[in-house]
Amino acid sequence: MGLLVDYDEPQMMAATLTMPYTLTTGPAAGTFLAELANNRIVGTRIVSTGRVIVPPEDYPGGMSDVETEFVEVPQTGAVTTFTRTVNGVVALIRLDGADTDLLHRVVGDTAGLAAGDRVAASWHTGSVDELASPFLQLAGFAATADGTTGEVTPLSGPAEAIAELPYSMKLDYEHSYGPYYGRMFDELASARRIVGSKCPKCLNVLVPARGNCDACFVPTGQLMDVADTGTILGFSVIHLEFLGQKRKPPYVYAEINLDGTATRLIHNVGGFDITKAEELLDIGSRVRAVWKDVSPGSGTLDDIEYFEPIDLPSSGA
Repeated sequence: MGLLVDYDEPQMMAATLTMPYTLTTGPAAGTFLAELANNRIVGTRIVSTGRVIVPPEDYPGGMSDVETEFVEVPQTGAVTTFTRTVNGVVALIRLDGADTDLLHRVVGDTAGLAAGDRVAASWHTGSVDELASPFLQLAGFAATADGTTGEVTPLSGPAEAIAELPYSMKLDYEHSYGPYYGRMFDELASARRIVGSKCPKCLNVLVPARGNCDACFVPTGQLMDVADTGTILGFSVIHLEFLGQKRKPPYVYAEINLDGTATRLIHNVGGFDITKAEELLDIGSRVRAVWKDVSPGSGTLDDIEYFEPIDLPSSGA
């Protein structure tokens, strides 16, 4: 192994975390969303107290033993409080006759907006299919000079509740590699070599490179060239498809101990008939990296296409 002495500037990796799923709305929220397509705002009224909750809840206040009914709530109300954002004004709005606030945006001229101002619902005028969510059929609330206070009424002819909604959570972020990961990924992209860090106490070489030894908890300091050959310590043959896969099954996922290191690198094993993996591979099988024919690389472990078995019998090719 050769000692590397220089550090590069820390790198940043732009990444996106996404999680698509199906949202089960429940009867109350499902009815609320369905009625927005009819330009009606629905709430829940607790029969015993007359308390009106918007948006409606199946179990108001966590109580499962109270009798409730759906009601149609006026489309006018007053601003309780608000905040200005780069995407506009978001406010808590107390609709006439309601006992809770509805969170929504304020549209139109908001320059002189103040708490207590009267507002009225503003509806989307295009097709519901254009919207990312049925909730946006209610486009927002706009200031109104009409001081008439509306009344809560029983909901007549309720629409069929929307039972499920396709949904997705998305988070864009930047991940700082730091000096150790940053240098390691630099070397993968530019020189097709693997870099580890060496502990000055136990002398273990750690891959991926890191600032402190996992066993001794002391700073590592030194970066070392690491061989791209190693030994399989464990592997799985993946047959099932799941969200986020980068490869189509079947494929082999393995823990590989690179020569001269004290850690395990998780990567794919390929370059042979995967259907014979359980016959041809074993704990202790020797492998070497197969690098992608791209220059410069991506600066990730994906610059290694996979690890291929060494001295594989010809029948397994």
